[in-house]
Amino acid sequence: MANKKENAMILMEEIIQGIENVKGESIQKMDLRKIENTPFEFFVICSGNSNTQVSAIVNSIQKNVSKRLHEKPLHTEGLETSEWVLIDYVNVVVHVFQRKTREFYNIEELWGDAISTQIVSNY
Repeated sequence: MANKKENAMILMEEIIQGIENVKGESIQKMDLRKIENTPFEFFVICSGNSNTQVSAIVNSIQKNVSKRLHEKPLHTEGLETSEWVLIDYVNVVVHVFQRKTREFYNIEELWGDAISTQIVSNY
């Protein structure tokens, strides 16, 4: 039986695979465990080029995680406009942005104390 950290790592792998399945861009994972008082452990952040691609990325993530791990998000927010969609898997929170929205909010900078890792896609 996997421990909590292993479960989060497996979840992140499936999230990243879901993003890559529909060619999401600039994938970054952020480890927030060493930052005090954070309600979650990891962020996965990526970008899409349009509302349609952002929606496709979100659907791909949810489908991939559900199929492989039989998990559903606790909460999903932002699908109405698909500029910035947040998917809450409790310990892992996914942010799917349109590029211009990601640049504007720059959450990587806001969470600058996190350990950040750029994911190199296989496509």
